Amino acid sequence: MCEKIRCFGNTPISMEYHDNEWGRPVHDDGKLFEMLTLEGMQAGLSWITVLNKREAFRKAFDGFDPHKVALYGDAKIEELMANAGIIRNRLKINAAVINAGLFLEVAEKYGSFDKFIWGYGKDTPITGHWEKIEDLPATTPLSDTISKDLKKIGFKFVGSTILYSFMQAIGMVNDHISGCFVYEEIVKGKGPD
Repeated sequence: MCEKIRCFGNTPISMEYHDNEWGRPVHDDGKLFEMLTLEGMQAGLSWITVLNKREAFRKAFDGFDPHKVALYGDAKIEELMANAGIIRNRLKINAAVINAGLFLEVAEKYGSFDKFIWGYGKDTPITGHWEKIEDLPATTPLSDTISKDLKKIGFKFVGSTILYSFMQAIGMVNDHISGCFVYEEIVKGKGPD
């Protein structure tokens, strides 16, 4: 039996994320808010740290419901700061609350956050052509543009590097290496087996 070639993933949780989520197009606003929040939480940390805390984040942040998160006040923020299961960074937690409100405003204005964010890519994923994971860029002119636009709206923790990771996570960009089994699945529009 042939072993599958993966871009990354040496633990069960990272393999699961790689095989079934990373680079696959996401159009659900709830999931988009989750990924935007988690990418912001990752700043300065490894993605595996975030993945290992993801379920705790889901519980702590009411399933990443932006309607609920937008209403968090000081008491809830203090509760989150005391939660050892998540990344306890006050700036990042405050950013998630601010971003939730802005996320809802953008969704209201455009019909959904999905329409807004995917409009940057003309609703079509960008396919990378990389031989090694080390070749992937940290930012692109498009992530620079989206980052600037979100910052103008008032979003926090949306620098170009975070935005490019977000674009990869939600499938706006397929940056799986060309030898990875998921690369072809995405190019052919196939879901995980």
